[in-house]
Amino acid sequence: MTPQQPSTSTRRTVLAGTAVTLGSLGLAGCADDTGDDEGANGDELEETTGNSSDDTDDSDDSSSEVHAEYETTEVAVTDSDGEELGTVTAAIADTPELQGLGLSDTEELPDDRGMLFVYEAVEDREFFMREMSFGIDIVFADDEGVITEIHHAPEPGPDEDGSEQTYAGHGQYVLEVVYEWTDERDVEEGDRLEFEL
Repeated sequence: MTPQQPSTSTRRTVLAGTAVTLGSLGLAGCADDTGDDEGANGDELEETTGNSSDDTDDSDDSSSEVHAEYETTEVAVTDSDGEELGTVTAAIADTPELQGLGLSDTEELPDDRGMLFVYEAVEDREFFMREMSFGIDIVFADDEGVITEIHHAPEPGPDEDGSEQTYAGHGQYVLEVVYEWTDERDVEEGDRLEFEL
């Protein structure tokens, strides 16, 4: 099933700041937008995301299949001097349905991929690792793309479903990338995410 087209697809937004910043926020399974009554928990959603479970060794092939049904954007993470620290191609989750599903339906996430959660306003938000099969970094950013919080969310244990692993932050945008992507690129609070919607 193809997900709904985002209502903001005609809008192009360039986040303020010098360089491109998305780099790699760790992807969390689902979002629970505690400040927005339209948040979804994803319990009744059908599978809408693709995965990279093919047997090829070519990372470009598998990367292109991750979340093939989603609109995407290139996200760059930059430091305060405008130096690019890393980039990812991020699937855009900008509806309650896509935000509720998050990465929980994804088998694996290549280093060059992520998911960008887009909300209407800066608010307190909570993400959890429900049904995740890999760890992620979860990066919260304000309305200008400035990173306000970074969490390193490990894969749930063998007898856990991830529902108890919650990660809170404050922001309008949340980037999820593979586990420790931000550490490997020296991404920290105060750096900036840059992308177009």
